[in-house]
Amino acid sequence: MPFVVKKKHTNTQPLVSIITPLYNAEAFIGQNIESVLNQTYENWEQIIVDDGSTDTSTSIVKAWAEKDARIKLILNAENKGAAYSRNHATELAKGNYIAFLDSDDWWHPSKLEKQIESMQEKGVAVSFTSYVHMDEQGNPLSKRIKALPELSYEKQHTNNYIGNLTGIYKCAEIGKIMAPPIRKRQDWAVWLEAIKKSGRPALGLQEDLAYYRVRKGSISSNKVNLVKYNYQFYRRYLNYNSLKSFLCMLRFFWEYFLVRPKQIETW
Repeated sequence: MPFVVKKKHTNTQPLVSIITPLYNAEAFIGQNIESVLNQTYENWEQIIVDDGSTDTSTSIVKAWAEKDARIKLILNAENKGAAYSRNHATELAKGNYIAFLDSDDWWHPSKLEKQIESMQEKGVAVSFTSYVHMDEQGNPLSKRIKALPELSYEKQHTNNYIGNLTGIYKCAEIGKIMAPPIRKRQDWAVWLEAIKKSGRPALGLQEDLAYYRVRKGSISSNKVNLVKYNYQFYRRYLNYNSLKSFLCMLRFFWEYFLVRPKQIETW
């Protein structure tokens, strides 16, 4: 890892449950786990749900779990998808807070410490941060997604402004939130529901505390799917009629193409 950090020890830290779905990520899961082990905030559990991997991913996680009991490996009997795996891990989570970190992404060492402290100081139940894109080899792609200082339910309704790898919610306050059974945009649904249940805007930290790996052939990079999956979010998840879903999509495109780019920096 590119960071060496002195950890802070405390017996008063609330437990954070880190949810990690895993499928054939042998090239990335080691770095993922190291970034969690390297956190300055130490009271966490990482629940890794293997979704039927056919590579050496499971063996890698087992080796790490033998070294640190905070790492917990759960095996799906068959491949059931990332949403199922996240929900299964959420059901098993024992933490006061729930965070998400997919198997090919990783965190800055101070991420948990800074977010939990900020949430406690501000009295909020949902937070997220800025993050940086990297390529498959872990090299920065000169692109960062800036977090809004605060994010209301209404704003999140128009677009998903929370990078899933950056978000944390306080389940001890608002309960556990399960991803809905939709093909894509489950994370959008989770964060929209979290903000709604919290009754106040989510807190956005302006620091780059997470690193998102851009994989080749990503579904999210397909603009046709952008239309399809986002329409389905309004139509099937929020159960809006066709007209309302269409109007929401018009606002979505306004936000996506004209407003949201202001939160993206390239260099």
